[in-house]
Amino acid sequence: MVPQLKKILYATDLSENARYAFGYAASLAHRYDAAITILHVVEKISPATRLQIASYMGEEQLQRMEQEKEKFLLDSITERLNGFCREMDAKMDTCKFIVEKIVVVQGIPHEVIIQQAEVAQCDLIVMGTHGHNAFTDALIGGTARRVVRRSPLPVMVIRLPESESD
Repeated sequence: MVPQLKKILYATDLSENARYAFGYAASLAHRYDAAITILHVVEKISPATRLQIASYMGEEQLQRMEQEKEKFLLDSITERLNGFCREMDAKMDTCKFIVEKIVVVQGIPHEVIIQQAEVAQCDLIVMGTHGHNAFTDALIGGTARRVVRRSPLPVMVIRLPESESD
């Protein structure tokens, strides 16, 4: 059986590694005529920390600040995506049309990534990682490692080449 790639979940933390991984997601989407859902997860602060912050600034101001941050992240992702599409325009003339939606969600990153892939009925998860060897993989890239271990879907984890990470 040949797998069908119709929907790709691209998880980003807005890092250079994630930007590099988007090239793979875009290439696959272009080749297989698949749609991409872009996901950015904002880690939730602990309930105790949130309560402390709310006691200093007030619940209403904290909620307003959280909404502004979410809007800023959505705008930032959209701006980066548009910049990437301009760069790739010569190579992939359909770049502007491959993004189905952009989602910004609060939660535990690996859990949200897996849940969103299921909700969006994705066939593949694409994400970047920071590790370059066994030692740094043990320290960095925990989200990618957890997604790979727990996802029922195939996961493509992309490393930034060493020449680009210097």
